[in-house]
Amino acid sequence: MQRFGPAIIHSWQGFVAAYKYEIAFRQYIWLSAILIPLAVSIADSVAEFSMLISGLFLILIAELLNTGIEAVVDRVSTEHHELSGRAKDLGSAAVTTAIIYLVIVWSYKVYSLFL
Repeated sequence: MQRFGPAIIHSWQGFVAAYKYEIAFRQYIWLSAILIPLAVSIADSVAEFSMLISGLFLILIAELLNTGIEAVVDRVSTEHHELSGRAKDLGSAAVTTAIIYLVIVWSYKVYSLFL
């Protein structure tokens, strides 16, 4: 439990840094601010609400990890290197996969509203 306090502080610093320096993270935060209340209003159950917001959290998690990967790669060297490029591409692919998941889940819900 002694490490819990410092862990929370470091996590908060990570959120603040991501919001301050990463425009994509800010955009996903604002998207979440719009879609979470919408999910509350259109979800038919707690399970459905959970599915709708899970995509948002998945995107935020992927973006935080992608930002961390990019920071480490840039810290090591800003020169182009195949492995550095691959690491950044894989982080970006994780974010894209999370976005696809969000689109699938929300598309299903929107489609079901019009049936």
